[in-house]
Amino acid sequence: MTEPGPPPGGRLRGTPLHDWHRANGGRMVEFAGWEMPVQYRSGIVAEHLATRRDAGLFDVSHMGRFRLRGPGSEAALRRVLTNDAATLAAGSAHYTFLANDRGGAVDDAYLYRFGADDFLLVVNASNRARGFEWIEERLEGGVRLTDESEALAMIALQGPGSERKLESVVPAGSLPEARRNRHATVRFEGGDLVVARTGYTGERVCFEIFAGAERIESLWTRLAAAGAAPVGLGARDSLRLQAGLPLYGHELGTDPEGMEIPIFANGLARFGVRRPGGGSEFVGRAALERQREALARLARGDAGASAVLPRVVAPIAVSGGRRPLRAGQKVLHGDVHAGYVTSGTSVPTGRDDAAGRPEMRPIGLVLIDSALRFREDDPARLRVLDARGNESDAAIVTGNL
Repeated sequence: MTEPGPPPGGRLRGTPLHDWHRANGGRMVEFAGWEMPVQYRSGIVAEHLATRRDAGLFDVSHMGRFRLRGPGSEAALRRVLTNDAATLAAGSAHYTFLANDRGGAVDDAYLYRFGADDFLLVVNASNRARGFEWIEERLEGGVRLTDESEALAMIALQGPGSERKLESVVPAGSLPEARRNRHATVRFEGGDLVVARTGYTGERVCFEIFAGAERIESLWTRLAAAGAAPVGLGARDSLRLQAGLPLYGHELGTDPEGMEIPIFANGLARFGVRRPGGGSEFVGRAALERQREALARLARGDAGASAVLPRVVAPIAVSGGRRPLRAGQKVLHGDVHAGYVTSGTSVPTGRDDAAGRPEMRPIGLVLIDSALRFREDDPARLRVLDARGNESDAAIVTGNL
């Protein structure tokens, strides 16, 4: 088995596209031990809008990619992941978690099934070594676990124009069927790519593409030449926040007070945790079933369920303000401290102001007292305090931000 290690001499890692980013205006920053572009010359707002209006191109090769093969692979994944690998057909994928016995997230991940005994698991860059060790410790015989993050690169192509651009560089008719979480192997310049209809932007038309590291720059440059806009980490974050998607270390893991965040504090848990009853045992099952039941009780107005889910993650938007929300800011309901901002930014509304500049709207995700999230008789008007004591009026909202 191959275990990931730190970069030699403590140096930052670079993806196979590192030199391209530097040569093409990428502003490079440190992220989870990698040097990655946070934006390009056009800027974060332009990159955000390019994705929403046409197609954005993202280097996500910093994420971890583990291959599990062998006759015990499905059974192993059913034990160590919250979603049920047995429900995946070859050519499909799903969202899942690595959970601990308390129902907290070790990580969230995406699982792709290639064949009866062949899987690929994509994990967060910050949890690559931890996730590998977590899985390895829980494997039994008949499973080969390898870290393929260096050899297998990964990019994302997201937005309404993505399919047209991708079809211009791969054989006609070779893309996976137009249903989310489907994937297919396609040919490109004499080699294979795995093209999946998955992504992290909330876009309906979305692709994540896996290719050998030696082939990824050619694919990237051809997609960019077809009109896909390179997008850095800044707009990747604003896009996922606008779609209300969690990020490990913010909405998953531990909160600003150092307390563990239950997985079911996030709405995506309903997609990433298998249905209760029957099936095989998995790590965290008992705790997660308690959390699921508590969530249902909270929805019925049972405040006693807050003992299991004291706070939940909810999207908020600021009214009448311009200052972006930032992680760690306190949230008050009336004069009561009700939680924290876990992620915050400002996003373009899609409208321009009188000067022709994009109008911006401060948005965020908050970890907030669970009773507020489910009270229909209270619109949950909130006050957000920044480090200088400035206040912004905000409200819990529903749907995309």
